[in-house]
Amino acid sequence: LKVENVGVAKAHMATLPLIMLGLLAGAFIGLGAMLFVIVKSDTTLSFAVSQLLGGFVFCLGLLLVVIAGAELFTGNNLLAMAWADKKITSAEVLRNWLWVCAANFVGAAGLAVLVYFSGHTHMNGGGIGQAVLRIAAAKQNLLWHEAFFRGVLCNVLVCMAVWMAMAGRSVTDKAVAVMLPVMAFVAAGFEHSIANMYLMPLAMLLQHGGLTGHAAVTWGGMLGNLVPVILGNLMGGSVLVGMVYFVIYRANAAQD
Repeated sequence: LKVENVGVAKAHMATLPLIMLGLLAGAFIGLGAMLFVIVKSDTTLSFAVSQLLGGFVFCLGLLLVVIAGAELFTGNNLLAMAWADKKITSAEVLRNWLWVCAANFVGAAGLAVLVYFSGHTHMNGGGIGQAVLRIAAAKQNLLWHEAFFRGVLCNVLVCMAVWMAMAGRSVTDKAVAVMLPVMAFVAAGFEHSIANMYLMPLAMLLQHGGLTGHAAVTWGGMLGNLVPVILGNLMGGSVLVGMVYFVIYRANAAQD
């Protein structure tokens, strides 16, 4: 019921605050991705340590969204529950998702511009810039079905983190709820559309600035990643979490 009520409030939010909160969420997730790249730029770490530590620091992004407050497309896939209970319309759900996804992109890509001009990617002897190119090129080269199913698995974990965080009564409760699922999806190499909206534009900026060493990331390549990943995120969050829990609780309520 709490998730549905939050969904109703999100669906009815005025456009300007919705966009502003969407911009913040994109930037917040970008900050998590920025920390992830710092870890991945350290080639002295073993694979497992690098993945797990990278996942741990990436948690900053969703912690900022959940605790500070922001509108994140992947978390908002849980609006499907309020829609299924006929508390909001299809048009209201689509309005939220479209505005928030677009604002998330602007926020994430905007952070990428700031990070690029800050010179941050020159750290570790240029290793951070090379790590961005390597990660973005790998995302661009994923097969369509790989990107889709990695998106599905990612948002199952993200929405479970949001679901559990709603049960928390303190900042500590929410932080504990968020950290393990988020760390798991990052460590497993699953695909978060909003994180990619930071990494891939940053890679293109670096290439424009003359950095080479990996396959060029293009607008077409970014779109080829984002479309299946967004669809996968929608499937994972809306269907495999939101609709599954809706069916469970509706069946339970019918028995009562």
